[in-house]
Amino acid sequence: MNTIQKYARLVKFSHTIFAMPFAMLSFTYALWSTPAAEQSNPWWWLTLLVQVVLCMVFARNVAMGFNRWADRDIDAQNPRTADREIPAGVVKPRAALIFVVINALLFILTASTINTLTALLSPVALAVVMVYSLCKRFTSMAHMVLGLALGIAPVGAYIAVTGAFSLQACILSLVVLTWTAGFDIIYALQDADFDRKAGLHSIPARFSPSTSLMISIALHCVAVASLIWFATYLPQSIWTWAGVVVFASILTLEHVLVTPTRTRHIGIAFGTLNGLASLTLAVLVIVGMLLA
Repeated sequence: MNTIQKYARLVKFSHTIFAMPFAMLSFTYALWSTPAAEQSNPWWWLTLLVQVVLCMVFARNVAMGFNRWADRDIDAQNPRTADREIPAGVVKPRAALIFVVINALLFILTASTINTLTALLSPVALAVVMVYSLCKRFTSMAHMVLGLALGIAPVGAYIAVTGAFSLQACILSLVVLTWTAGFDIIYALQDADFDRKAGLHSIPARFSPSTSLMISIALHCVAVASLIWFATYLPQSIWTWAGVVVFASILTLEHVLVTPTRTRHIGIAFGTLNGLASLTLAVLVIVGMLLA
C-alpha cells in the first residue's frame, strides 16, 4: 500500500462526500444570491472554488487524522476498529500527528488567502473539528459536536464568497448539524456495549436502542424542517423541491432499514444512503439555481 492510500484510508477520505456537497451548495448559493463584484478575471470564482475545496480537504484530514491519533488506544481495544491503520501498525502514531499538524498549517494558510474573516476563523474551525475526538470521553452529546464540525462547511463556503455571515448559511449549517448527529447515533449503535464497558459516552450507550433511534428520528425531522426553511430562499422550481423530497425520503429509508431489532444494515444507512442524500440534494438544488 503506497503512502497516499495509507493516509486516505486513515482519514476515510471517501466520507468527504458527507460535508463537501453542502459546501458546494452553499458556495453556489452565495454566488447566486449576492451581487457580483467587478472582477478583472471572469474566472475568479473558479480560483475561489479551488481554495474552498482545499480548505475542506485539509480540515477533513485534520479532523479524522486527530481522531484516529487520539483514539488509537480505544480503537485497539474495540474488535470492530482494531484493524484501523494506527492500531494495526500501518501508520505510526507520530507520523499521524505530523500529518495532522501539516494539514492544519495548510488549512490556515489556504484560508488566509481567501479573505480576512476566513483567516480569523480558521483556528476556531480547527478547534471545533478537533475537539469532537475528545468529547465521547465525557459527554453523550458528542454526536452534536460532530454535527457542528461538519456544519462549519456551508458557513465557511459562504464566508469565502461574501466575507460575511448570513442567516441562510446558518440554516444550512443547522441542516448539516442535525442530519449528521442523527446518522452518527445510528452508527454508534454498533459500539454501544463496548462504549459502556470502556466508560465512553454516546446516546446509544446511555439509552436503549429504541430511545436512541427516536432521538435520531427527531434530529432528522429538524434537519428536514430546516432544509424546507432554507429552500424558501431558493428558486421555487421542481429542481429545488425534488432535492428536498429526495433528501427526506432517503433519511426516511435509513430509519426503515435500521430498527431496534434490526441493525445489520447500519453500514448501508450510514455510508451509502447519507452520501447519496447529500450528493443528490446538492446536485438538484444547484441545477435549480443555475437554471433560475
